[in-house]
Amino acid sequence: MRIISKSTLVKYYQKNEQAKTALELWYRETKKANWSNFSDIKNTFNSADSIGNQHYVFNIKGNDFRLIVVIRFTISTVLIRFVGTHNEYDKIKNINTI
Repeated sequence: MRIISKSTLVKYYQKNEQAKTALELWYRETKKANWSNFSDIKNTFNSADSIGNQHYVFNIKGNDFRLIVVIRFTISTVLIRFVGTHNEYDKIKNINTI
């Protein structure tokens, strides 16, 4: 999968070092994946959730952090929309608009 943009992850874990290993693992696994549907994502990351409008949530580091992405299966692209703590995630009013 093509991921846009790794720099979002790097900026986040430079400020939150405890997220680095888990985010790098997510990046490596996603980069080598060839997902064509949500079932494929679940085979790679069992804790992933589909939240509609092509948005998906990943639990990072045992659910300490959340990652929201938009996935366009037809063009094999993952767009990172949000990375933050579980508490920051809970404050989002409408996930489908980020």
